[in-house]
Amino acid sequence: MIRAAFVSDLHLKTMDERNSQTLLRFFRSWMTKEMDGDRPTHLFLVGDIFDLWIGAHDYFVRGFEPLVTALRELVASGVEVHFFEGNHDLYLRPFWDQVVGVQVHTDGECFDLGGVCVRVEHGDLINPDDKGYLFLRRFLRTRAMNWLGRNLPASVVRAIGERASSASRQYTSTAKGLHETEIRRFIRAHAERIARKSAIDAIITGHVHVVDDFTFEVNGRAVRSINLGSWFDQPRILVLNPDRSWSWLEMA
Repeated sequence: MIRAAFVSDLHLKTMDERNSQTLLRFFRSWMTKEMDGDRPTHLFLVGDIFDLWIGAHDYFVRGFEPLVTALRELVASGVEVHFFEGNHDLYLRPFWDQVVGVQVHTDGECFDLGGVCVRVEHGDLINPDDKGYLFLRRFLRTRAMNWLGRNLPASVVRAIGERASSASRQYTSTAKGLHETEIRRFIRAHAERIARKSAIDAIITGHVHVVDDFTFEVNGRAVRSINLGSWFDQPRILVLNPDRSWSWLEMA
């Protein structure tokens, strides 16, 4: 039986924030549910969980130690945890994969979740017309930038990253002034492009901070596109239930 949770775009800065404590309570409650027989099987962190996390620097590991510990315990309990790199959390594999045991993805992936084929991606490829961002995305993923992100002193990475993170957050939140209707058009067009290329039942995205839930048809197949939005307005987690239904958990 599959029970999977999906969350993105929390942009956590410190453990003192309300949203950090809310996420921590959710991780711990899922471990409690497992003991009660309501076993969670998958957790998908769909990018920009942190407002800044680069490489395996101790600054980030120490700053979010309770969340790191909770995720270690989820992995140890048998929950399959997947972390998708966003535009605020980069070069994750050396720590999250190799140390914690979380599976790290730099691009979208498809998963068979109890017979439901779900594609998961951060969502920063939704707008194909945004040439500036697409160039920056490719540049940040070059070998040279990867090496610098992993090997520069933490203080330097933090200073550069916080400035870039602030600019990126403002850019994403305003989406260059696009109306929410226009953003949803990009989300849905992207989902339809993906669905025409692969036989998926659902596509889960984030990045643009707009909640959208849309069902469309491709070649006689119903496909559901869900954009997770952000936690700036309302903390929420998407759940795929054992009966293959979808539901939202509104977090207090």
